[in-house]
Amino acid sequence: MNIPLIMFLAFVGLTLLITFWAAKKNTGASAYFAAGRSITGWQNGLAVAGDYMSAASFLGISGMICFYGYDGFMYSVGFLVAYITVLLVVAEPLRNAGKYTMADLLAYRLKPRPVRALASLSTLTVSTFYMIAQMVGAGVIIKRLIGLDFAPAVIGVGVLMLVYVVFGGMLATTWVQIIKALLLIAGAMLLSYLVL
Repeated sequence: MNIPLIMFLAFVGLTLLITFWAAKKNTGASAYFAAGRSITGWQNGLAVAGDYMSAASFLGISGMICFYGYDGFMYSVGFLVAYITVLLVVAEPLRNAGKYTMADLLAYRLKPRPVRALASLSTLTVSTFYMIAQMVGAGVIIKRLIGLDFAPAVIGVGVLMLVYVVFGGMLATTWVQIIKALLLIAGAMLLSYLVL
């Protein structure tokens, strides 16, 4: 067995254990959508960092700064500004209304059926384009590291993501992002040490 395969299987095994643990703790909508409000500020911060520390951040933002200089840097800062805006304009009113999604809030205030249909359509449209890029990247990485063909790699990653979200809910998803953040931070620190 080669080292990338062992590391990949260890990561998948660990995250599936976390999903199993989270699935046992999910008892209702609050536990599923909001992790039962059990995530601390530090944990949530690490999860958000893990979400932002992706190939898009490391390669895309670095490339933007390389090609566009200060404008590329401002593009990277825009994510942080947008995140604060989303917290103030969207997240706080949702929490105050006791709803979990924008569709829940809009359905409460407007006619539920057309609002939910449009929210579902827009969510699926945006998610499809976003996930195509993520799945292609995952398929290429798995093909190069492990040697698995592209199509089975993409299908396997898709099934794993579905398992994480469907069974583990927000608690499992958050902990998977925390592990990802810790691994990326440790890798960046190791690279910095090796460069020095």
